[in-house]
Amino acid sequence: MLMTTRRRFLAGAGLLAAAGTVNRSALAALPEPVIQTSAATAAPLSPPNGRPYDPVVTLNGWTAPWRMNNGVKEFHLVAEPVEREIAPGMVARLWGYNGQSPGPTIEVVEGDRVRLFVTNRLPEHTTIHWHGQRLPNGMDGVGGLTQPQIAPGKTFVYEFVARRPGTFMYHPHADEMVQMAMGMMGFWVTHPRDRHPHIARVDRDFCVLLNAYDIEPGSYVPKINTMLEFNLWTWNSRAFPGIDSLNVRKGDRVRVRIGNLTMTNHPIHIHGHEFEVTGTDGGPTRPESRWPEVTTDVAVGQMRQIEFVADEEGDWAMHCHKAHHTMNAMGHEVPTMIGVDHRGLVENIQKLVPDYMLMGERGMADMGEMEMPLPDNTLPMMTGQGPFGSIEMGGMFTVLKVRREQKRDDYSDPGWFKHPQGTVAYEWAGAGLAEPARSDSAGRSSMPRTESEQSIEMTVRKPTGHQGH
Repeated sequence: MLMTTRRRFLAGAGLLAAAGTVNRSALAALPEPVIQTSAATAAPLSPPNGRPYDPVVTLNGWTAPWRMNNGVKEFHLVAEPVEREIAPGMVARLWGYNGQSPGPTIEVVEGDRVRLFVTNRLPEHTTIHWHGQRLPNGMDGVGGLTQPQIAPGKTFVYEFVARRPGTFMYHPHADEMVQMAMGMMGFWVTHPRDRHPHIARVDRDFCVLLNAYDIEPGSYVPKINTMLEFNLWTWNSRAFPGIDSLNVRKGDRVRVRIGNLTMTNHPIHIHGHEFEVTGTDGGPTRPESRWPEVTTDVAVGQMRQIEFVADEEGDWAMHCHKAHHTMNAMGHEVPTMIGVDHRGLVENIQKLVPDYMLMGERGMADMGEMEMPLPDNTLPMMTGQGPFGSIEMGGMFTVLKVRREQKRDDYSDPGWFKHPQGTVAYEWAGAGLAEPARSDSAGRSSMPRTESEQSIEMTVRKPTGHQGH
Protein backbone atom coordinates (compact mmCIF):
# COMPACT_ATOMS: atom_id res chain seq x y z
CA MET A 1 0.00 0.00 0.00
CA LEU A 2 1.35 3.43 -0.99
CA MET A 3 0.38 6.63 0.73
CA THR A 4 1.55 10.23 0.68
CA THR A 5 1.85 12.18 3.88
CA ARG A 6 3.14 15.40 5.38
CA ARG A 7 2.17 14.46 8.92
CA ARG A 8 5.74 13.28 9.57
CA PHE A 9 7.12 16.76 9.08
CA LEU A 10 7.91 18.92 12.08
CA ALA A 11 5.88 22.10 11.90
CA GLY A 12 7.98 24.95 10.63
CA ALA A 13 11.12 22.82 10.11
CA GLY A 14 13.76 24.51 7.94
CA LEU A 15 15.50 23.02 4.93
CA LEU A 16 19.27 22.67 4.68
CA ALA A 17 21.04 21.79 1.45
CA ALA A 18 24.32 19.98 1.05
CA ALA A 19 25.62 22.98 -0.87
CA GLY A 20 23.79 25.68 1.11
CA THR A 21 20.56 26.68 2.81
CA VAL A 22 17.16 26.41 1.18
CA ASN A 23 14.67 29.10 2.13
CA ARG A 24 11.97 28.05 4.62
CA SER A 25 9.32 29.12 2.17
CA ALA A 26 10.51 26.25 -0.03
CA LEU A 27 8.97 23.78 2.42
CA ALA A 28 5.62 24.04 0.67
CA ALA A 29 7.36 23.19 -2.61
CA LEU A 30 8.66 19.82 -1.41
CA PRO A 31 7.43 16.81 -3.35
CA GLU A 32 5.21 14.53 -1.29
CA PRO A 33 7.07 11.60 0.27
CA VAL A 34 5.48 8.33 -0.83
CA ILE A 35 5.35 5.68 1.91
CA GLN A 36 5.22 1.95 1.14
CA THR A 37 3.64 -0.51 3.59
CA SER A 38 3.35 -3.66 1.45
CA ALA A 39 6.09 -6.31 1.22
CA ALA A 40 4.84 -7.60 -2.14
CA THR A 41 6.80 -7.15 -5.35
CA ALA A 42 5.42 -4.05 -7.04
CA ALA A 43 4.82 -3.93 -10.77
CA PRO A 44 7.37 -1.96 -12.82
CA LEU A 45 6.83 1.80 -12.74
CA SER A 46 6.46 3.01 -16.30
CA PRO A 47 7.79 6.58 -16.54
CA PRO A 48 4.86 9.04 -16.55
CA ASN A 49 7.13 11.87 -17.71
CA GLY A 50 10.75 12.59 -18.51
CA ARG A 51 12.86 10.45 -20.81
CA PRO A 52 11.43 6.98 -21.53
CA TYR A 53 13.18 3.83 -20.27
CA ASP A 54 12.55 0.12 -19.69
CA PRO A 55 11.72 -0.14 -15.96
CA VAL A 56 13.10 -2.64 -13.45
CA VAL A 57 11.29 -4.83 -10.92
CA THR A 58 12.63 -4.84 -7.34
CA LEU A 59 11.98 -8.20 -5.69
CA ASN A 60 9.64 -7.57 -2.72
CA GLY A 61 10.18 -3.87 -3.30
CA TRP A 62 9.14 -0.90 -5.42
CA THR A 63 10.35 2.11 -7.39
CA ALA A 64 10.06 5.62 -5.95
CA PRO A 65 7.75 7.96 -7.89
CA TRP A 66 9.02 11.42 -8.78
CA ARG A 67 7.80 14.71 -10.10
CA MET A 68 9.22 16.86 -12.89
CA ASN A 69 9.98 20.44 -11.80
CA ASN A 70 11.32 22.69 -14.57
CA GLY A 71 13.17 19.82 -16.18
CA VAL A 72 14.52 18.41 -12.89
CA LYS A 73 13.46 14.97 -11.63
CA GLU A 74 12.60 15.38 -7.93
CA PHE A 75 12.42 12.59 -5.33
CA HIS A 76 11.75 12.69 -1.60
CA LEU A 77 13.33 10.13 0.76
CA VAL A 78 12.40 9.95 4.44
CA ALA A 79 14.90 8.21 6.73
CA GLU A 80 12.85 6.72 9.56
CA PRO A 81 12.21 3.71 11.81
CA VAL A 82 10.25 1.04 9.90
CA GLU A 83 8.82 -2.41 10.41
CA ARG A 84 9.71 -5.03 7.82
CA GLU A 85 8.22 -8.50 7.60
CA ILE A 86 11.26 -10.74 7.07
CA ALA A 87 8.95 -13.68 6.27
CA PRO A 88 5.44 -14.63 7.45
CA GLY A 89 5.67 -15.03 11.21
CA MET A 90 8.51 -12.60 11.80
CA VAL A 91 8.65 -8.80 11.81
CA ALA A 92 11.84 -6.80 12.34
CA ARG A 93 12.04 -3.26 13.66
CA LEU A 94 14.57 -1.63 11.38
CA TRP A 95 15.58 1.76 10.05
CA GLY A 96 14.90 2.47 6.39
CA TYR A 97 13.41 4.90 3.93
CA ASN A 98 9.80 5.70 3.10
CA GLY A 99 8.32 2.97 5.24
CA GLN A 100 10.58 0.09 4.20
CA SER A 101 14.00 -1.47 4.29
CA PRO A 102 15.49 -1.42 1.74
CA GLY A 103 14.21 1.94 0.62
CA PRO A 104 12.57 2.41 -2.77
CA THR A 105 14.60 1.89 -5.93
CA ILE A 106 15.40 5.14 -7.70
CA GLU A 107 15.22 4.98 -11.50
CA VAL A 108 16.56 7.76 -13.70
CA VAL A 109 17.97 8.14 -17.19
CA GLU A 110 21.51 9.05 -18.18
CA GLY A 111 21.68 12.84 -18.43
CA ASP A 112 18.78 13.49 -16.03
CA ARG A 113 19.28 16.29 -13.51
CA VAL A 114 18.12 14.78 -10.23
CA ARG A 115 17.11 16.59 -7.03
CA LEU A 116 16.68 14.46 -3.92
CA PHE A 117 15.12 15.80 -0.72
CA VAL A 118 16.19 13.73 2.30
CA THR A 119 14.24 14.21 5.52
CA ASN A 120 15.67 12.74 8.72
CA ARG A 121 13.12 11.16 11.09
CA LEU A 122 15.71 9.05 12.93
CA PRO A 123 16.73 9.63 16.55
CA GLU A 124 20.26 10.56 15.39
CA HIS A 125 21.90 12.39 12.49
CA THR A 126 22.41 10.74 9.10
CA THR A 127 23.51 11.34 5.49
CA ILE A 128 23.10 9.52 2.18
CA HIS A 129 26.04 8.39 0.06
CA TRP A 130 25.21 7.70 -3.60
CA HIS A 131 27.41 4.61 -3.95
CA GLY A 132 29.25 4.47 -7.29
CA GLN A 133 27.99 7.76 -8.74
CA ARG A 134 30.07 10.40 -10.52
CA LEU A 135 28.95 13.68 -8.93
CA PRO A 136 30.23 16.91 -7.32
CA ASN A 137 32.27 16.19 -4.20
CA GLY A 138 29.88 18.13 -1.97
CA MET A 139 27.02 15.81 -2.98
CA ASP A 140 28.84 12.56 -2.12
CA GLY A 141 27.20 12.25 1.29
CA VAL A 142 30.09 11.57 3.69
CA GLY A 143 29.18 13.28 6.96
CA GLY A 144 31.91 15.57 8.30
CA LEU A 145 33.99 15.27 5.12
CA THR A 146 31.81 16.49 2.25
CA GLN A 147 28.79 17.88 4.14
CA PRO A 148 27.36 18.59 7.58
CA GLN A 149 25.36 15.76 9.15
CA ILE A 150 21.58 15.85 8.62
CA ALA A 151 20.25 16.43 12.13
CA PRO A 152 16.97 14.84 13.30
CA GLY A 153 14.02 16.81 11.93
CA LYS A 154 16.04 18.46 9.15
CA THR A 155 15.85 18.04 5.38
CA PHE A 156 18.85 18.24 3.06
CA VAL A 157 18.88 18.52 -0.72
CA TYR A 158 21.20 16.61 -3.05
CA GLU A 159 21.33 17.66 -6.69
CA PHE A 160 23.46 16.30 -9.52
CA VAL A 161 23.33 14.93 -13.06
CA ALA A 162 23.15 11.16 -13.59
CA ARG A 163 26.29 10.99 -15.69
CA ARG A 164 26.62 7.33 -16.61
CA PRO A 165 24.30 4.34 -16.94
CA GLY A 166 24.56 1.46 -14.51
CA THR A 167 23.41 -0.03 -11.23
CA PHE A 168 24.28 1.77 -8.02
CA MET A 169 23.23 1.80 -4.37
CA TYR A 170 22.56 4.35 -1.66
CA HIS A 171 23.28 4.12 2.07
CA PRO A 172 24.38 6.36 4.96
CA HIS A 173 27.93 7.51 5.57
CA ALA A 174 27.12 8.56 9.13
CA ASP A 175 27.26 6.15 12.08
CA GLU A 176 27.50 3.68 9.25
CA MET A 177 27.95 0.46 11.24
CA VAL A 178 24.74 1.12 13.18
CA GLN A 179 22.61 2.51 10.39
CA MET A 180 23.46 -0.12 7.78
CA ALA A 181 23.09 -2.91 10.34
CA MET A 182 19.62 -1.49 10.97
CA GLY A 183 18.71 -1.76 7.26
CA MET A 184 19.37 1.68 5.74
CA MET A 185 20.12 1.07 2.06
CA GLY A 186 18.51 1.08 -1.36
CA PHE A 187 19.04 0.57 -5.10
CA TRP A 188 19.68 3.17 -7.80
CA VAL A 189 19.39 2.38 -11.53
CA THR A 190 20.49 4.82 -14.24
CA HIS A 191 19.15 3.69 -17.61
CA PRO A 192 21.00 4.53 -20.86
CA ARG A 193 19.68 7.55 -22.71
CA ASP A 194 20.23 5.99 -26.15
CA ARG A 195 21.09 2.54 -27.45
CA HIS A 196 24.36 1.56 -25.76
CA PRO A 197 26.83 -0.80 -27.49
CA HIS A 198 27.37 -2.79 -24.27
CA ILE A 199 23.82 -2.70 -22.82
CA ALA A 200 21.29 -5.05 -24.43
CA ARG A 201 17.53 -4.68 -24.30
CA VAL A 202 16.02 -7.27 -21.97
CA ASP A 203 12.51 -8.58 -21.37
CA ARG A 204 12.76 -8.77 -17.55
CA ASP A 205 15.02 -6.69 -15.32
CA PHE A 206 15.16 -7.58 -11.60
CA CYS A 207 16.90 -5.90 -8.64
CA VAL A 208 18.12 -7.82 -5.57
CA LEU A 209 19.97 -6.18 -2.66
CA LEU A 210 21.81 -8.57 -0.31
CA ASN A 211 21.63 -7.72 3.38
CA ALA A 212 21.89 -9.50 6.73
CA TYR A 213 20.69 -9.10 10.31
CA ASP A 214 21.42 -10.56 13.73
CA ILE A 215 18.03 -10.76 15.45
CA GLU A 216 17.80 -13.17 18.36
CA PRO A 217 14.67 -15.35 18.56
CA GLY A 218 11.95 -13.53 20.44
CA SER A 219 13.39 -10.07 19.78
CA TYR A 220 12.68 -7.51 17.05
CA VAL A 221 15.71 -5.22 16.78
CA PRO A 222 19.01 -6.25 15.13
CA LYS A 223 22.19 -6.52 17.20
CA ILE A 224 24.25 -3.77 15.59
CA ASN A 225 27.70 -4.82 16.85
CA THR A 226 27.68 -8.14 14.99
CA MET A 227 30.49 -8.26 12.44
CA LEU A 228 30.08 -11.58 10.60
CA GLU A 229 27.96 -14.03 12.61
CA PHE A 230 24.56 -12.90 11.41
CA ASN A 231 21.66 -15.32 11.76
CA LEU A 232 19.36 -13.93 9.06
CA TRP A 233 20.63 -13.74 5.50
CA THR A 234 18.18 -11.83 3.34
CA TRP A 235 17.42 -10.51 -0.13
CA ASN A 236 15.80 -7.08 0.04
CA SER A 237 15.31 -7.70 3.80
CA ARG A 238 13.25 -10.85 3.12
CA ALA A 239 14.18 -14.47 3.93
CA PHE A 240 12.85 -17.51 2.08
CA PRO A 241 10.01 -18.46 1.96
CA GLY A 242 9.17 -14.76 2.23
CA ILE A 243 11.13 -13.98 -0.95
CA ASP A 244 9.04 -13.80 -4.12
CA SER A 245 10.03 -15.91 -7.11
CA LEU A 246 11.37 -14.50 -10.38
CA ASN A 247 8.56 -15.25 -12.82
CA VAL A 248 9.55 -15.11 -16.49
CA ARG A 249 8.40 -16.31 -19.90
CA LYS A 250 10.35 -19.00 -21.75
CA GLY A 251 12.70 -17.30 -24.20
CA ASP A 252 12.89 -14.04 -22.23
CA ARG A 253 16.26 -12.34 -21.95
CA VAL A 254 16.54 -11.78 -18.20
CA ARG A 255 18.76 -9.36 -16.29
CA VAL A 256 19.31 -9.61 -12.53
CA ARG A 257 21.11 -6.75 -10.76
CA ILE A 258 22.63 -7.92 -7.47
CA GLY A 259 24.11 -5.51 -4.91
CA ASN A 260 25.87 -6.58 -1.72
CA LEU A 261 25.76 -4.44 1.43
CA THR A 262 26.42 -7.26 3.89
CA MET A 263 29.77 -7.77 5.63
CA THR A 264 30.79 -10.86 3.61
CA ASN A 265 30.84 -12.10 0.03
CA HIS A 266 28.05 -14.13 -1.62
CA PRO A 267 28.55 -16.60 -4.52
CA ILE A 268 25.18 -16.34 -6.29
CA HIS A 269 24.24 -19.48 -8.20
CA ILE A 270 21.41 -20.13 -10.69
CA HIS A 271 20.32 -23.64 -11.66
CA GLY A 272 19.50 -24.75 -15.19
CA HIS A 273 21.02 -21.80 -17.08
CA GLU A 274 24.35 -20.19 -17.88
CA PHE A 275 24.68 -16.43 -17.57
CA GLU A 276 27.20 -13.70 -18.29
CA VAL A 277 28.27 -10.84 -16.03
CA THR A 278 27.28 -7.84 -18.14
CA GLY A 279 27.85 -5.09 -15.59
CA THR A 280 29.69 -4.17 -12.39
CA ASP A 281 29.84 -1.15 -10.08
CA GLY A 282 31.83 0.61 -12.78
CA GLY A 283 29.23 0.17 -15.51
CA PRO A 284 28.61 -2.29 -18.37
CA THR A 285 31.32 -4.80 -19.19
CA ARG A 286 32.64 -5.10 -22.73
CA PRO A 287 31.25 -8.13 -24.62
CA GLU A 288 34.75 -9.51 -25.28
CA SER A 289 35.40 -9.64 -21.51
CA ARG A 290 32.44 -11.92 -20.76
CA TRP A 291 32.27 -15.70 -20.38
CA PRO A 292 29.54 -18.15 -19.36
CA GLU A 293 29.06 -18.75 -15.62
CA VAL A 294 26.58 -20.46 -13.34
CA THR A 295 27.93 -18.80 -10.17
CA THR A 296 29.31 -15.31 -9.63
CA ASP A 297 30.80 -13.97 -6.42
CA VAL A 298 29.50 -10.61 -5.22
CA ALA A 299 31.93 -9.10 -2.72
CA VAL A 300 31.18 -6.55 -0.02
CA GLY A 301 30.08 -3.23 -1.48
CA GLN A 302 29.98 -4.63 -5.01
CA MET A 303 27.31 -4.95 -7.67
CA ARG A 304 27.08 -7.64 -10.32
CA GLN A 305 24.67 -7.53 -13.26
CA ILE A 306 24.01 -10.92 -14.84
CA GLU A 307 22.05 -11.78 -18.00
CA PHE A 308 20.79 -15.00 -19.55
CA VAL A 309 18.10 -16.34 -21.87
CA ALA A 310 15.49 -18.28 -19.89
CA ASP A 311 15.19 -21.16 -22.36
CA GLU A 312 14.65 -24.06 -19.94
CA GLU A 313 11.17 -24.46 -18.48
CA GLY A 314 10.83 -25.36 -14.84
CA ASP A 315 11.29 -24.16 -11.27
CA TRP A 316 15.00 -23.44 -10.95
CA ALA A 317 16.72 -22.65 -7.66
CA MET A 318 18.61 -19.38 -7.26
CA HIS A 319 20.60 -18.92 -4.08
CA CYS A 320 23.81 -17.97 -2.32
CA HIS A 321 26.11 -20.98 -2.44
CA LYS A 322 27.35 -20.53 1.13
CA ALA A 323 25.27 -23.27 2.72
CA HIS A 324 24.57 -21.47 5.99
CA HIS A 325 23.30 -18.44 4.05
CA THR A 326 20.30 -20.53 2.96
CA MET A 327 19.32 -21.08 6.59
CA ASN A 328 17.26 -18.91 8.91
CA ALA A 329 17.81 -18.06 12.59
CA MET A 330 20.54 -20.52 13.51
CA GLY A 331 22.52 -20.80 16.73
CA HIS A 332 26.29 -21.00 16.28
CA GLU A 333 26.93 -23.10 19.40
CA VAL A 334 24.84 -26.15 18.40
CA PRO A 335 27.04 -29.29 18.74
CA THR A 336 27.30 -31.79 15.88
CA MET A 337 25.51 -35.00 16.89
CA ILE A 338 25.71 -36.92 13.59
CA GLY A 339 26.17 -40.63 14.27
CA VAL A 340 25.57 -40.33 18.03
CA ASP A 341 23.05 -42.90 19.26
CA HIS A 342 20.84 -41.11 21.76
CA ARG A 343 17.87 -43.47 21.71
CA GLY A 344 15.92 -43.23 24.95
CA LEU A 345 17.69 -40.04 25.99
CA VAL A 346 15.04 -37.69 24.65
CA GLU A 347 12.22 -39.47 26.48
CA ASN A 348 14.02 -39.14 29.79
CA ILE A 349 14.82 -35.45 29.29
CA GLN A 350 11.26 -34.69 28.17
CA LYS A 351 10.01 -35.92 31.56
CA LEU A 352 11.69 -32.83 33.00
CA VAL A 353 11.51 -30.50 29.93
CA PRO A 354 8.39 -31.40 27.89
CA ASP A 355 9.34 -29.31 24.84
CA TYR A 356 12.94 -30.56 24.65
CA MET A 357 14.10 -31.90 21.27
CA LEU A 358 17.58 -33.23 20.46
CA MET A 359 18.59 -32.64 16.86
CA GLY A 360 21.22 -33.84 14.48
CA GLU A 361 21.64 -37.61 14.87
CA ARG A 362 21.00 -38.09 11.14
CA GLY A 363 21.80 -34.55 10.02
CA MET A 364 19.51 -31.53 10.14
CA ALA A 365 17.00 -32.32 7.39
CA ASP A 366 14.42 -33.51 9.93
CA MET A 367 14.10 -29.93 11.14
CA GLY A 368 12.27 -28.98 7.96
CA GLU A 369 9.33 -31.14 9.05
CA MET A 370 9.51 -30.80 12.85
CA GLU A 371 6.60 -29.07 14.45
CA MET A 372 8.58 -27.84 17.42
CA PRO A 373 7.56 -24.74 19.37
CA LEU A 374 9.45 -21.59 18.41
CA PRO A 375 10.01 -18.41 20.42
CA ASP A 376 7.90 -15.46 19.41
CA ASN A 377 8.96 -13.56 16.31
CA THR A 378 11.49 -15.89 14.73
CA LEU A 379 11.68 -18.37 11.85
CA PRO A 380 12.53 -22.07 11.57
CA MET A 381 16.08 -22.74 10.36
CA MET A 382 14.76 -24.60 7.30
CA THR A 383 11.30 -23.95 5.97
CA GLY A 384 9.26 -23.59 2.81
CA GLN A 385 7.21 -26.26 1.08
CA GLY A 386 7.52 -27.33 -2.54
CA PRO A 387 5.45 -29.71 -4.70
CA PHE A 388 7.43 -32.71 -3.40
CA GLY A 389 7.74 -31.74 0.27
CA SER A 390 9.98 -29.55 2.36
CA ILE A 391 12.51 -27.55 0.35
CA GLU A 392 14.79 -27.34 3.42
CA MET A 393 16.00 -23.85 2.60
CA GLY A 394 15.72 -20.42 4.12
CA GLY A 395 17.57 -17.12 3.85
CA MET A 396 19.10 -16.23 0.47
CA PHE A 397 17.09 -18.64 -1.68
CA THR A 398 14.35 -18.20 -4.22
CA VAL A 399 13.04 -19.80 -7.41
CA LEU A 400 13.37 -18.77 -11.05
CA LYS A 401 10.07 -19.87 -12.63
CA VAL A 402 10.30 -20.20 -16.41
CA ARG A 403 7.00 -20.82 -18.19
CA ARG A 404 6.05 -21.09 -21.84
CA GLU A 405 2.58 -19.62 -21.18
CA GLN A 406 3.70 -16.61 -19.06
CA LYS A 407 2.55 -13.36 -20.70
CA ARG A 408 5.07 -10.70 -21.70
CA ASP A 409 4.21 -8.22 -18.93
CA ASP A 410 2.91 -10.74 -16.39
CA TYR A 411 5.01 -11.00 -13.21
CA SER A 412 2.49 -13.07 -11.24
CA ASP A 413 3.42 -16.45 -9.73
CA PRO A 414 2.40 -19.25 -12.14
CA GLY A 415 2.42 -21.89 -9.38
CA TRP A 416 4.55 -25.03 -9.34
CA PHE A 417 5.86 -26.49 -12.58
CA LYS A 418 3.97 -29.43 -14.07
CA HIS A 419 6.74 -31.77 -15.21
CA PRO A 420 6.23 -33.72 -18.45
CA GLN A 421 5.84 -37.43 -17.89
CA GLY A 422 9.12 -39.26 -17.41
CA THR A 423 11.17 -36.16 -16.53
CA VAL A 424 11.23 -36.43 -12.70
CA ALA A 425 13.85 -38.43 -10.78
CA TYR A 426 12.25 -41.55 -9.30
CA GLU A 427 12.93 -44.39 -6.89
CA TRP A 428 14.48 -47.52 -8.40
CA ALA A 429 12.02 -50.43 -8.24
CA GLY A 430 13.98 -53.08 -10.14
CA ALA A 431 16.26 -55.89 -9.00
CA GLY A 432 18.63 -55.35 -6.12
CA LEU A 433 21.94 -53.71 -6.94
CA ALA A 434 25.20 -55.61 -6.56
CA GLU A 435 27.65 -54.66 -3.83
CA PRO A 436 30.00 -52.04 -5.32
CA ALA A 437 33.53 -53.29 -6.01
CA ARG A 438 36.23 -51.61 -3.97
CA SER A 439 39.73 -52.27 -5.30
CA ASP A 440 42.86 -50.51 -6.46
CA SER A 441 44.34 -50.55 -9.97
CA ALA A 442 46.15 -53.86 -9.22
CA GLY A 443 42.92 -55.57 -8.24
CA ARG A 444 43.73 -55.57 -4.53
CA SER A 445 41.07 -54.62 -2.02
CA SER A 446 41.25 -50.94 -1.13
CA MET A 447 38.98 -51.34 1.89
CA PRO A 448 40.37 -54.17 4.13
CA ARG A 449 37.72 -56.63 5.24
CA THR A 450 39.81 -59.21 7.20
CA GLU A 451 42.11 -58.98 10.17
CA SER A 452 45.13 -60.02 8.04
CA GLU A 453 44.38 -57.35 5.46
CA GLN A 454 44.30 -54.69 8.18
CA SER A 455 47.95 -55.29 9.09
CA ILE A 456 49.73 -52.66 7.00
CA GLU A 457 53.43 -51.82 7.18
CA MET A 458 54.12 -48.10 6.91
CA THR A 459 57.44 -46.33 6.29
CA VAL A 460 57.69 -42.76 7.56
CA ARG A 461 60.38 -40.48 6.12
CA LYS A 462 61.39 -37.46 8.15
CA PRO A 463 62.13 -34.42 5.97
CA THR A 464 65.63 -33.01 6.09
CA GLY A 465 66.63 -29.40 5.92
CA HIS A 466 64.88 -26.36 7.39
CA GLN A 467 66.53 -27.17 10.74
CA GLY A 468 64.71 -30.48 10.97
CA HIS A 469 61.22 -29.04 10.82
